[in-house]
Amino acid sequence: MTARNRIRSRLTKACSTAVLFAFVLGQTGFVQAGPREQAKRIHDRIAGVPPSADVLDDMENDIVSGRAIEAAFTAMQDRAFYDVTLKNFAAPWTNEAMSKFVPLNDYIATVIGLVRDGQDFRRVLYDDVLYIGNPSLNLPNYSTSNNNHYESLENSGASLRDHLERVNQSTYTGLPPSATAGVITSRASARAFFSAGTNRAMFRFTLINHMCNDLEQVADVTLPPDRIRQDVSRSPGGDSRVFLNNCVGCHTGMDPMAQAFAYYDYEYNANADPDGELGRLVYNAIGETDPETGSRVQAKYHINAATFEQGYVTPDDRWDNYWRQGANRRLGWDPSLPGYGNGAKSLGREFAHSNAFAECQVKKVFENVCLRPPSNGADRSQVRSMVTSFANQGYDLKQVFAESAVYCMGE
Repeated sequence: MTARNRIRSRLTKACSTAVLFAFVLGQTGFVQAGPREQAKRIHDRIAGVPPSADVLDDMENDIVSGRAIEAAFTAMQDRAFYDVTLKNFAAPWTNEAMSKFVPLNDYIATVIGLVRDGQDFRRVLYDDVLYIGNPSLNLPNYSTSNNNHYESLENSGASLRDHLERVNQSTYTGLPPSATAGVITSRASARAFFSAGTNRAMFRFTLINHMCNDLEQVADVTLPPDRIRQDVSRSPGGDSRVFLNNCVGCHTGMDPMAQAFAYYDYEYNANADPDGELGRLVYNAIGETDPETGSRVQAKYHINAATFEQGYVTPDDRWDNYWRQGANRRLGWDPSLPGYGNGAKSLGREFAHSNAFAECQVKKVFENVCLRPPSNGADRSQVRSMVTSFANQGYDLKQVFAESAVYCMGE
């Protein structure tokens, strides 16, 4: 054997031994991150920045003592959890492109504030709540017509953990308290989903962002089509089968519930401000009527009425959840709620009190912290466990972040 072949043989044996050694260690469980490495991983996943030596020591001691959840809550004390992790977590919910690269706004700030304060996160869809920057920062006042307050807050470098203040949304927006619906009636949400169109976008993106389902996933062609509006053709392309087998599946559930938004619109001057940056949410209160229709219902609910004149004409903001029947009972609607109501607030509560809402929040947090979606039996079992814990802990989303980080700390 030549010298070159002897060297090659030794290297091959060495590599084989190393691979076998690693395999054996992996199979016997010896390859595992220690408590200090686990503590650092928890902090990195939650805050996105390395911990100080003292914080790392405290977290390590908690893990050694069997208090890993407390270690995770320690990591959530870092301002970066609020300034970066939660901001990037909520930002995609505020625009149709689902981009993280948007300025801080009232929607994002309200999500961050509710999480920081350990509030019942279901209230994000129906409470009279808004978070603004602390007055001590001398920011521009909150405005219903621009986003200057939040952009100045973000640019100031002030900690969102320390400088967000909870107020009543109705006090700052002029909406009646009964017309407030958490982030649904935030200015950022109105600009993204009430602008132009027919207000179906608000329904669809609330479904995507807070129930983790798009319309195709909840389509049901077995429900009655009596509430589908006039603007939907019953014979697209001259073929009624397209409507009966496709269109009807989404619209039978969506149109009766999107009626909750009948009094809302986003108003801006398209010629002077094509991007709607300076627009505002408008709401037709009692005694106010649309000049074109003589109704409180916004004119957008009556566009393209000639498409199918026998279709449903929206008279008010009464909504009904047809999905409490048929296949979408699987979304787990709260039996203590009636399944109908008036306006965005009661519809937001209908969504937020469903099992699907809780499962959606848990899955989103799991993916954010573990950097992957639930992908195997153990992951799915963990998600089910966290959904139960989420409910038992008063729907405090920090509990879900903590449990997700502990589950993934050994990876």
